Amino acid sequence: MFATYLPGTSPLHRLPAGAKLLLVCALVLGISVSVREPWHVLPALGVAAVLYGVGRVPPRAAWGQIRPVAPMLLAILALQWIVADLDTALRVSGSLLAAIAVAALVALTTRMADMLDAVTRAAQPLRHVGVSPDRLALVLVLTIRAIPLLARQLRQVTEARKARGLGMSVRALVVPTVLGALTTADQLGDALAARGVDD
Repeated sequence: MFATYLPGTSPLHRLPAGAKLLLVCALVLGISVSVREPWHVLPALGVAAVLYGVGRVPPRAAWGQIRPVAPMLLAILALQWIVADLDTALRVSGSLLAAIAVAALVALTTRMADMLDAVTRAAQPLRHVGVSPDRLALVLVLTIRAIPLLARQLRQVTEARKARGLGMSVRALVVPTVLGALTTADQLGDALAARGVDD
């Protein structure tokens, strides 16, 4: 499943969590800025592949990070192709693939507790403007957790339509997925409110 820590002793495993978070932010920003043509996606994916090698992540585990979001990426590819053109579709979906791969690598090589500690420490100055570092860390956890949940929802919609022999369109894929995500968000909000998180 996405964002599951893999124990190891690679250089990426030994790198402090704060440094890895800064690195992934820099890489995602670099991908967003530098990918201007479809072929620019290839160097970005190459960098991600090299980093997976440095982190000694097995190919099967690496694929496990991409497989859950592959249907969503294909839907984005199709949508961008329809509303724009093929070059834009390849550039957008390829950039997202590289960014997701890099973010997943951080999760694979960093314990969740270390990641939360790094975010909490970095956010301490925000206390002076009324922002709670602990709540910021909670948002990070919920965001990471939401990715596999959304991917599972998308997969369930796809499998349900295939089982009924129904056609597949972008609208038929996106609408049930969004509605399911909103329902899950409401349930999560109720659960957090019941525990006094919104106090």
